[in-house]
Amino acid sequence: MSVKKIIFFLLFFSFIFLPLKSESYSEIEIISVEKNQKIINRLKQMEVDFLMEWKNRVYIVCNIADLLRLQEEKISYIIETPDFYPHKQRVLSLQQGINGAYHSYLELEADLMALEESYPHLAKVFDIGDSLEERNIYALKISDNVLLDEEEAEVIFVGCHHAREWISVEVPYLVGKYLVENYERIPEVKSLVDRSEIWIVPLVNPDGLEYSIHVYRYWRKNRRNNGYGSYGVDLNRNYGYNWGYDDYGSSSNPFSEVYRGHASFSEPETQAIRDLFLQKDFQAIISFHSYSQVILYPWGYTKEPTAKDELLEELASEMYEVMEAVNGRKYEYGQAGSLLYLTNGDTTDWAFGIYGVPSFTIELPPVDIFRGGFFNAEEDISSIFGENLPAVLYLIEWCIQNFKPEDISQFSSPF
Repeated sequence: MSVKKIIFFLLFFSFIFLPLKSESYSEIEIISVEKNQKIINRLKQMEVDFLMEWKNRVYIVCNIADLLRLQEEKISYIIETPDFYPHKQRVLSLQQGINGAYHSYLELEADLMALEESYPHLAKVFDIGDSLEERNIYALKISDNVLLDEEEAEVIFVGCHHAREWISVEVPYLVGKYLVENYERIPEVKSLVDRSEIWIVPLVNPDGLEYSIHVYRYWRKNRRNNGYGSYGVDLNRNYGYNWGYDDYGSSSNPFSEVYRGHASFSEPETQAIRDLFLQKDFQAIISFHSYSQVILYPWGYTKEPTAKDELLEELASEMYEVMEAVNGRKYEYGQAGSLLYLTNGDTTDWAFGIYGVPSFTIELPPVDIFRGGFFNAEEDISSIFGENLPAVLYLIEWCIQNFKPEDISQFSSPF
C-alpha cells in the first residue's frame, strides 16, 4: 500500500469515529445539494447547518464528518465555499483584533464601561447575569437621571442571540453611543432621553460570539455541553412562550442548529433577559438579528395574526419608511410566521405573548448570503446602523407618547 493510501485511510478513520458535530472545525465547507424532499429529509436527520435555498439548490455548512456522512449516504454535492467568502476584505490592524471593527466580548465590555465613565449622568452599565462560561451579560441604561427609577416609558433593544450575527452587536451598541454622545448636541435626542429609560443589551450570547471569532465563524448557538459530542442551545428558541410548540419552529434534537434546550429558560443567557423584564416595565422591544433585511412581528410560532396585528403592522410600516429614507435600502415587513419561517420559543413572541407590548425582530442586511450573509463588510457597519437609528428613535418616541404611568406593573421595582 502506498504512503498516500495509508495517510488517506488514517484520516478517514480518524474522522469517521468523531461525533457528528465534533469540536474540530479546522475543515469547514459550504456545499449545495439538489432541492429534493427525500434528500432534505435525510439532511434533517443528519442535523446539518442549513443556510438557505436558492434556485433549486439547498446550501448547508459541513465539517469533515458531515461530508463523510454525505458520501456514505451517496448524496451528491457541490463545494460552494469560494463563493461565500466576503466580497470586501481589508487588512485588519493589530489595534482592532482578529475580528476587525467588530466587537469581541472584552472590547464591548471596555467600550460600555467607557461610555459610563464619560457620561455618568446619562449611562449606567448593569451586569444582569452570567453566561454558561461565566462572562457577564451587560445592559446599558440611558436616561437623564440614570441612577433613579422614574415613572417614564421604558424600551429595550437587544442583540446577538446568535453568535455568528456580528452586526447585531454593533447596531444596539451604536444606538447607545449615539444617544449619550448627542444628548447635549441634538435637542431631539435630549428630549427622548429626558422622557424615557432606554435599555440596551447588545450581546446576549457572549460565549457563542467568542467561539465564532476564535474557532468557527458560523457558530450559532450558545456553548451548552449537551453530551455525546453536541454543543449549544439556540437561545432564540429557549424563551417561555409556546416553547416547544412543535418541531418545525424549533428542534428537540441537541445536534440541531435550532435546538430549543431541555426546558424553557434552561439557559442563563435567556434567564438574564427574563429577569430584566420582571424588574422593568418595557413598552416595546427590538431584537436585532441578521440576515434577511426584514422587520418581523409576532406571531412566529403560527401564521395566524395576533389581536394587535393592525398596530404591529402600522409600527413596522413607519419604521420601514424612516429606514428606507436614509440609504434607500428597502426592508420588507410583516408577520414572522408568514413572511419568513415558523419559530417557537423566540424573544419577540415571548415579549408580546407575556407582556403584550409591541415586539419586533429586525433582520439586518443583506437580503441573502450572496451579498455577504453573516459576513457584513466592516465599512458597512456605519450605514446599517445609520438606517436603523431612525426606527429606534421612532419607537422610543412612540413609547413615550403612549406611556401611561397607571399601567405600571405592581411588581416593578428599581433595578
